[in-house]
Amino acid sequence: MAEAHAKPHHDYHLVEPSPWPAVGSVSAFVMAVGAITWMHHMFAAAPLVFGAGVIGVLYTFMSWWRDVIREAQHEGYHTRVVQISHRYGMILFIASEVMFFVAWFWAYFDVALFPNDAHHFARTELIGGVWPPAPAKDGSFRGTFDPWNLPLLNTLILLTSGTTVTWAHHALLHGDRKGLINGLWITVILGAIFTCVQGYEYAHAAFTYSGHIYGATFFMATGFHGAHVLIGTTFLIVCLIRAYAGHFTPTQHLGFEFCAWYWHFVDVVWLFLFACIYVWGGGTPLAH
Repeated sequence: MAEAHAKPHHDYHLVEPSPWPAVGSVSAFVMAVGAITWMHHMFAAAPLVFGAGVIGVLYTFMSWWRDVIREAQHEGYHTRVVQISHRYGMILFIASEVMFFVAWFWAYFDVALFPNDAHHFARTELIGGVWPPAPAKDGSFRGTFDPWNLPLLNTLILLTSGTTVTWAHHALLHGDRKGLINGLWITVILGAIFTCVQGYEYAHAAFTYSGHIYGATFFMATGFHGAHVLIGTTFLIVCLIRAYAGHFTPTQHLGFEFCAWYWHFVDVVWLFLFACIYVWGGGTPLAH
């Protein structure tokens, strides 16, 4: 048995059977069933079903990541060849996320560039044939955000966080553990501030998600970006915990490198959102 589990004499990692794909799939299914039945008020225990699914998904995340960290830190499976494969995987993942946001931008520009399309009578009637839309009689759209107020502030916050995570990366490459930890702390704080500012912005929006195409496209695009900021902030917190545990070295820090890639991806997406939706797509901001 000892020989069966010995590290093979090659550069590739043959992954052992793991329960987490099956556990994660069942947990995600339970979470989806709970969410759907909860939204449709099908039975009283739906929130409990949803909560059980969420707990299962989070437990799968933590357990799976723990196994991967152990494979890298203690078992030495993440050789240079394996790291190249991981990098390709992360690049493909970020590419899939790019296409995810392309869908929201496509929906936004389809309506913004063709507000008076002869084939979409309901659209023309809803937005008045102009973009930004004319104010709606039912109050679902009263005006756009001033791009040079909170949106600009959030842009500066996110760009600064991209600088601090780069600082942390350079500190790690030079063996400066204190600089790595300080850079990660500042980046986490800036990510949290960004989320709070966006939440405040949403609470004071002059349009709603339901009943109006501007609100639907705006909240879907910026909201999913906000979800990615939350995911990225969680990613940074995990890296911060690992930095305190001494997991990263100048030559072995793939997890942190992927975190930095993901955070820069979040920064770039926000620049497109700010330029296209807030600035280019902005009309006359609602007077407060």
